[in-house]
Amino acid sequence: FRSPDPNPLELGDLIEIFRFGYQHWVIYVGDGYVVHLIPGVGFASLMSTLTNKALVKKERLLDVVGRHRYRINNKHDRKFPPLPAGKIVRAAEQLVGQEMLYKVTSENCEHFVTELRYGVARSDQVRDVLVGVSVAGLGLAALGLLGVAVQRRRRQNQ
Repeated sequence: FRSPDPNPLELGDLIEIFRFGYQHWVIYVGDGYVVHLIPGVGFASLMSTLTNKALVKKERLLDVVGRHRYRINNKHDRKFPPLPAGKIVRAAEQLVGQEMLYKVTSENCEHFVTELRYGVARSDQVRDVLVGVSVAGLGLAALGLLGVAVQRRRRQNQ
């Protein structure tokens, strides 16, 4: 198995897959396979999404990636030391086939793989969206206050 990334894949690597509007995260377990969390699967996929259920699957990386770009992204290695590769792979493979809780904001695919690699569940894309929403909200509030001030000034000048 060969990655388009010039660095070879190593056991326990986090792989970021760039999909439209978000990134899907998987963890490399060897021989071209990854383990990942799939929300809303099964017979009633809409129902399982609404009930916050997801399934842990082991699949070939190239099947998961499809036509999307991807890269190795062990982005927290400086902040959190990775667990031993063998421990990461064993933990990931023990979860395969299990149904798990899924919440976009607190228990998504990125939380899932960072928990396996570092023992710490993190999702920067959730944090970045929440920060963006907060900044946008502050900007809108400031514009609203500016609009009120302009209207008051107009009334005072009339």
